[in-house]
Amino acid sequence: MLLKEYRICMPLTVDEYKIGQLYMISKHSHEQSDRGEGVEVVQNEPFEDPNHGNGQFTEKRVYLNSKLPSWARAVVPKIFYVTEKAWNYYPYTITEYTVSFI
Repeated sequence: MLLKEYRICMPLTVDEYKIGQLYMISKHSHEQSDRGEGVEVVQNEPFEDPNHGNGQFTEKRVYLNSKLPSWARAVVPKIFYVTEKAWNYYPYTITEYTVSFI
């Protein structure tokens, strides 16, 4: 088996990238939060896993009712949100999504 490795030079360090990634996620969440909708952070705490080491567990509720087409709003309950549970062990992430009304 032949294994090839490619390296791409980046204009920033891995630590700088990690900080930038967290900043952009936070900025996007803030921009999408208006009129009582958007992202609600339910839980955000450090987490330790025996396989991956130290990381961050985050549970968010993303309210999407105003983003749905009108035909979908007729069938979906008024309080509609998607729950995102994320275990971030940079550079590895495990993410789970569930819908509120199913």
